[in-house]
Amino acid sequence: MAYSEEVLRRARDRLEEANRQRRREYETHLAQAYRMRPRLEQIDRELRQTMSETVALCFARGEDPKAAIAAVRERNLKLQDERQWILDELELGDDFLDDGPVCTICGGTGYVGARMCECLSELCRQEQKRELAELLTGKERFETFSLSYYSEQFDPDLGASPRQLMSRTLNLCRRYAQTFKPGCGNLLLSGAPGLGKTFLSACIARTVADGGSSVVYISAPKLFAAYESERFGQGGADLDRFAACDLLILDDLGTEMTTQFVVSTLYTLVNDRLLARKAMVVSTNLRPEDLDPRYGPQLSSRFLGSFQYVPFVGQDIRQLRHHRPTDATL
Repeated sequence: MAYSEEVLRRARDRLEEANRQRRREYETHLAQAYRMRPRLEQIDRELRQTMSETVALCFARGEDPKAAIAAVRERNLKLQDERQWILDELELGDDFLDDGPVCTICGGTGYVGARMCECLSELCRQEQKRELAELLTGKERFETFSLSYYSEQFDPDLGASPRQLMSRTLNLCRRYAQTFKPGCGNLLLSGAPGLGKTFLSACIARTVADGGSSVVYISAPKLFAAYESERFGQGGADLDRFAACDLLILDDLGTEMTTQFVVSTLYTLVNDRLLARKAMVVSTNLRPEDLDPRYGPQLSSRFLGSFQYVPFVGQDIRQLRHHRPTDATL
């Protein structure tokens, strides 16, 4: 999974701290055991000495060191037996003096060869969810999306009622999130303001992140501000995460100040992700026919040809909420 530099840094810091904590815990337990049975400290000192003797004998020249090594090994085994007998007598538990790493698979490094270990992957997932939690309210779940705000009355222009269409939209977004895998396709959520696009985008972000994939959720104005900052040498934007993440969710496209730089940046980002088969979810207040005049035919054709169009219909929920001030759902 391609996580942002910041998420990866925080995950690595947590793994390093876990290793330090494991070492501190071991040293505390060891000091406690030494106080309870001073003979343990003597044995450990002797064991370190026998190890040094064995290494020295292995590099000895002239005479055959096999007999000497065997004698040292026998003494080492007797010391280990005595050590274990003392620990059994103290009844401290099998893991009380466990000085192994926090992860036995990678040795606490976070990597097995060039592959990220599951221990570091899990920390990355946790840090990513924490990052998303700072952006979202915590209520963005498919279960809390209320269809009651959408009319059941048949609309001849739509060929169905708004509630029927939004029920399909809800199911499509939920199925996309729950079955997500890298390269599974793109969604274009389109409709007037206040119909639930941002809410369902956030639901997708939370569900996909919970499933273990890397997600970047950002509004269009903030994304282009990050690129502008990098353009003028201010730095600190970590632009690689927009291209590398498994799922990029771009919210409120069309609310940004559209300049030639913005159009060029958006085209490069969308085109590069399509070529790399990296999934995107884009929400916009623009209608499909508005895309070409605003962003040009190249971008418009990519949005309409490579994204599944997902319509949002109905009345502005923000206005309808005034009549249901106690309703906690969307």
